[in-house]
Amino acid sequence: MPELLTDDQIDLALRDHLPQWKVEDKALVRSVKKATFMDGIRLVATVAQLAESMDHHPDIDIRWTTITFRVWTHVAGGITDNDLVLARHIDTAAG
Repeated sequence: MPELLTDDQIDLALRDHLPQWKVEDKALVRSVKKATFMDGIRLVATVAQLAESMDHHPDIDIRWTTITFRVWTHVAGGITDNDLVLARHIDTAAG
């Protein structure tokens, strides 16, 4: 099982690499607003492919043109290095 990151490790990663993310209830959370509903759906499809290739799947909430991603390692009960990697991939996909 992946090891949980400490609060200090998470804070450092957010500050240095993931400034658009925040921590809520032991998960990394970011919302992305796209110009159209279909742009949001394309983002979801891209992230789904990335997540599937990593075998690490985020929770995704679609609200018209706003997509919210919640990334955490379910089996570990919190945030691990895998979540930081996936969050960076989501940032790249989001543009």
